[in-house]
Amino acid sequence: MKTSVSMYSLHRYVKQENLDVFGFIQYAATIGVDGVELLDIYWKNEQEEIPQVLSLLAENNLQVSAYDITNNFVKPDEKERQHEINRVHQAIDIAKELNTNVVRIFSGDILEGVPFEQGKEWIIECLKECATYAERQGVILGIENHGYFAGRSEQIIELIHTVNSPNILSTLDTGNFLLVDENPNDAVTKVKQYVAHVHFKDFIKMSSDYDGPAFKSLSGNKFLGTVAGEGNVDLNHVISELKNVGYTGWLSVEFEGTEDPKVGTKKSVSNLKKLLPART
Repeated sequence: MKTSVSMYSLHRYVKQENLDVFGFIQYAATIGVDGVELLDIYWKNEQEEIPQVLSLLAENNLQVSAYDITNNFVKPDEKERQHEINRVHQAIDIAKELNTNVVRIFSGDILEGVPFEQGKEWIIECLKECATYAERQGVILGIENHGYFAGRSEQIIELIHTVNSPNILSTLDTGNFLLVDENPNDAVTKVKQYVAHVHFKDFIKMSSDYDGPAFKSLSGNKFLGTVAGEGNVDLNHVISELKNVGYTGWLSVEFEGTEDPKVGTKKSVSNLKKLLPART
């Protein structure tokens, strides 16, 4: 398995200090990872930046582990859904330019007035159309376990089975299962055979009287992001289960903790590397 870091880990630096993709790659080169995970939301002008990104990656002996698109297929207007499909198609093209064969995708967001089954139907229709293009281009679309429509392991598996394409698999986010009140160990065991990419992330449960900013689960439990290996997710179990199914892909740190993101991300990478030698 190979180590990576997602640019989303430094989201606060992007927002507060205008960190760009070049600064992120330079940071990644200092923390001992094999690759970087890039996101569509951080480009300023991708067609101008991509050649420079490729050059900087080569200089630092880094690869792109995955390219992330922030799509949303739950759109009542058919033209809007087609726009989202087109965005995924574009992301597939960009992934190929970046020499990665994995695109992280979402399913869709809950929308007031849209019944669950209707939203799910739109998601499946869009996924099928995206899968056709992904198959032609030789790119895997990894649905992240995220949100109302695809947060739980059985939802991810159902989408994969329903679309029925070899190019639709899972982006396994190790922390997000806690936000839908699913035991991460159980969830990882269920989805392990479908994994195309991994977000290596950890959360820690807070007490009920904690009143600071927090991620809330469906049942109201409060969680904070934390350094990978210091929270409630059994990351040893994650790596063990992935090894059992012969996974040789990327483990990409996604830090969402409260401390300085550069510090927390570096600690997370260090903890990840400590877990790997004994298991890979």
